[in-house]
Amino acid sequence: MRPELLAPAGGPEALTAAVQCGADAVYLGCGDFNARRSAKNFTPEELASAVEYCHLRGVRVYLTLNTLLTDRELPAAASLAAYASEVGVDALLVQDWGVLRAVRAAAPDLPLHASTQMSIHNLDGAKVARDLGLTRVVLAREMDREEIAAVCALEGLETEVFVHGAHCMSYSGQCAMSALIGGRSGNRGRCAQPCRLPCAAGGGTKYALSLKDLSLAEHVPELMALGVTSLKLEGRMKRPEYVAVVTGVYARLLQEGRGPTRAEREALTAAFSRSGFTDGYFTGQTGPVMFGVRDNDAGEPRDLFAAARAFYETGEHRRVAVSFSLTVRRDAPAQLNVRDGAGRCAAVSGPVPENARTRALTAEDAAARLAKTGGTVYEAAAVEASVDEGLSLSAAALNGLRRSALDALTAKRTALPRRTTRPYLPAQADRAGRPAAPRYTVSVAEAGQVTAELLGQVPARLYVPLEEIEKLPCSAREQTEVCAVLPRVWKERRRDALRRMLEALPKQGVALAAVSNLGHLALAEGCGLTLCGDLGLNLFNSEALCFWRDKGLCSAAASFELRCQQLRDLQNFLPLETVVYGRLPLMLTENFPGGTAGAKTLTDRTGAAFPLLPLFDGCWEIENAKTLFLLDKAEELNALGLDFLRLRFTTESPASCAALLRAAREGTAAVPAEGTYTRGLFYRGVE
Repeated sequence: MRPELLAPAGGPEALTAAVQCGADAVYLGCGDFNARRSAKNFTPEELASAVEYCHLRGVRVYLTLNTLLTDRELPAAASLAAYASEVGVDALLVQDWGVLRAVRAAAPDLPLHASTQMSIHNLDGAKVARDLGLTRVVLAREMDREEIAAVCALEGLETEVFVHGAHCMSYSGQCAMSALIGGRSGNRGRCAQPCRLPCAAGGGTKYALSLKDLSLAEHVPELMALGVTSLKLEGRMKRPEYVAVVTGVYARLLQEGRGPTRAEREALTAAFSRSGFTDGYFTGQTGPVMFGVRDNDAGEPRDLFAAARAFYETGEHRRVAVSFSLTVRRDAPAQLNVRDGAGRCAAVSGPVPENARTRALTAEDAAARLAKTGGTVYEAAAVEASVDEGLSLSAAALNGLRRSALDALTAKRTALPRRTTRPYLPAQADRAGRPAAPRYTVSVAEAGQVTAELLGQVPARLYVPLEEIEKLPCSAREQTEVCAVLPRVWKERRRDALRRMLEALPKQGVALAAVSNLGHLALAEGCGLTLCGDLGLNLFNSEALCFWRDKGLCSAAASFELRCQQLRDLQNFLPLETVVYGRLPLMLTENFPGGTAGAKTLTDRTGAAFPLLPLFDGCWEIENAKTLFLLDKAEELNALGLDFLRLRFTTESPASCAALLRAAREGTAAVPAEGTYTRGLFYRGVE
């Protein structure tokens, strides 16, 4: 079956452009609860009209509800989901685990898709998503052709793959750069795109975080052969003319099962590109060639856009093929049946024909009259007419029959589904049982930061990367609870190795593992480990805590994008911790900044230096230039009712790690020099 072409609709005009230029489905936002809050988006009334417009033309509509939401925002999001279900939206895209739970309660019949913000990047994640009842996963852009093929082969799950548009440097859902630097969260739909600003890493480019735009136009036949369900075009922030051009090209490629012509390549480049395009992740050819910036001198392709606008604004290009069947019998009302390609039928009756006084109606005359469907979305693919001899039926009567039949068919094509909706009732938990004062936990980047001096301070828990566990001193397991931190990203080729490492943990005296991705549940299953939630889960509300409690987690780390009041709102579904010291992770990337490995820091246009932390299997984490410091806010932290406060050590020396933990426990931590630390988002939060 040919894949669906899924186009962006940042507003009503872009929706028209996408539909008229060949999209099989569109995705759009309504209000503020979506990953492109700065797009025009749709009002509730416009959403209902958009669904009717699309369904009449056989186009599906997916609503994006794919951002992190607070406890106070969840009721409005659940109401929006219920409304979307009632007006016939075909599916909802979600990122937030709490939103997933709330939507399931409010609109249980509405199909749900896992947004790319869920960071599903391998077969394990896809399997768990399917088992949760999600009907489709939007796969991470970083997956190569073999990894995509493996998920496509999974039964009972649809796959959606980005094939064109802007390319993020970070894994979607794992970027906090915009939030921490500018207070505008990409996880909340307000990314300020700091990655497009000048910065350098060692011998890398001046724009070391700016990837070229993605284009898999050359690979459309291969994607079809892989069995991808949906080819997705990025661009809800782009103008309608851009949507029209790109949608039109890909619609032709899919229809004809081919790669682009030279003229089509030029059209895609002219519409928008950053130094050309890249297919590096899909082909496995990463490195410097993937990086590029927008040419500031690149003007608007006026002729291309004018032609695109003239096309989608003029006439109806999404005609619906129908078949008519007319029966005209003596002494009986005329009968007209109409059927569309999906098998929907409508039947209407007309006047009783009269005896012909001059020229009798013929089957050919009747068919010619019924075929005139101009002014509607319909076109007559076939017309059958059976007419008794010697009868007359006026042109007005035939036109009325056709009009009535098509109106009845339209009603069926745009009929609202029968779905259940329910009032959303937030989950309630008993806040009793919180400790009088939280205990300190420690996470390290490498085992060498764990010394006898640090262990002597007896942290409540010690988080260590899974691949570093074997290097820990034996005393660590005896003096504290050691937790193996699973890599946030892992490729299928490393799955067996990771599994062996997990199975070995109980023999090494480690019973706890920190998970940060949906796929970790499948990866760790049956290993005899207790699981806790780490920062990569982006836990933003109480419903999310309830979701992960039900999945068996013993504790959780709250998102560091929450401000203090929002942390205090979180209910006692799980023992909870937050980071109070350390460099916070800005990005998780598959590609070394600038494409040239070797540098240890990334320097931006202000001279700020962001450490680059190597991770499992060649991934990189970009750390904040300033260290989060809240150790002098013990009274405020204690008032939050948290169980744990985490010290996150990345670039610190072993001696500094031990000294900082001691100072934190004793309440003697000295505030660093002005300008060298940050309060993070603890007070200001994010938009």
